Amino acid sequence: MIDSYGRRINYARISITDLCNLRCKYCMPEEGVTKKDCGDILRIEDYVLISKALTELGVDKIRLSGGEPLVRRGVVNLVNDLAKLPGLKDIAMTTNGILLARYGEDLKNAGLKHVNISIDSLNPIKYRDITRGGDLSRTLEGFQTAMQLGFDRVKINVVLMKDFNEDEIESFVDLTMKYPVDVRFIELMPFVGQEDIAIGGFLSGEVVLERCKDLVEVEKDYKSAPARYYQLPGAKGKVGLIEPLSHQFCGDCNRLRITADGHLLTCLHSRDEVDLRGSLENSEELKALIQNAIHEKPATHRLHEGFLMERDMGKIGG
Repeated sequence: MIDSYGRRINYARISITDLCNLRCKYCMPEEGVTKKDCGDILRIEDYVLISKALTELGVDKIRLSGGEPLVRRGVVNLVNDLAKLPGLKDIAMTTNGILLARYGEDLKNAGLKHVNISIDSLNPIKYRDITRGGDLSRTLEGFQTAMQLGFDRVKINVVLMKDFNEDEIESFVDLTMKYPVDVRFIELMPFVGQEDIAIGGFLSGEVVLERCKDLVEVEKDYKSAPARYYQLPGAKGKVGLIEPLSHQFCGDCNRLRITADGHLLTCLHSRDEVDLRGSLENSEELKALIQNAIHEKPATHRLHEGFLMERDMGKIGG
């Protein structure tokens, strides 16, 4: 699929639940999200139908997210079904890692290739604070499981936050010396309900380079990858900077998003959603809806205009 700006759209991020077993302060309110009726959330079979349409249109990478995807019953079966789709080269997942030790081996055997694990602090007390009760030891156990299982690629996602984890940047970067892992620092993005955190806690990705002066920029694997990549001399892994505010990467955007309730977004910060649920049983109609949405994909997000996304991040999919 090619959008109206000449970008090839071949990557879909699919949220399979809006529920999570953590309550990260920048992602959702303290009370969590309002649980939707079961009928409002897509079935596992629906995700397969949408994914089939996407792959027939040229999508060759799918990332499963949430909420927390590993709390969704049937997630291993879904990965197994997706792995059978012709043309799909890569199945990835973004997870907080809490349940990865339990499900990691089954997921890898089903066909999962890449795992991104969200870890915003290596300090157990700070981790418990930012996640509102999370146990860092379980997340690190999930990380170790992922490394032992030998996924094609393992990444750690770190949301940069002023006066919270800027003093841990060097510790995260040092992980790339010990492990073949990509540690990616992500600028905090504003969402309705969490805008005070975003405004008060924003840190530019440049702070990583200021604190770790031995990092050397390296060529990224894919032109469309949002991160700028760096590496310490002799490191096994790399350091990525994802900077939607300070270094906009919209010109190379190759992705779309499907929410857990069956809406398509062509931009994380777009208010324009296309409801796919009424076309799930008609593959040609479904593909036409997707193609039309891609044609309308905006040239850029509107973060520089002070735009706030109305859905919580957890309702869109990380």
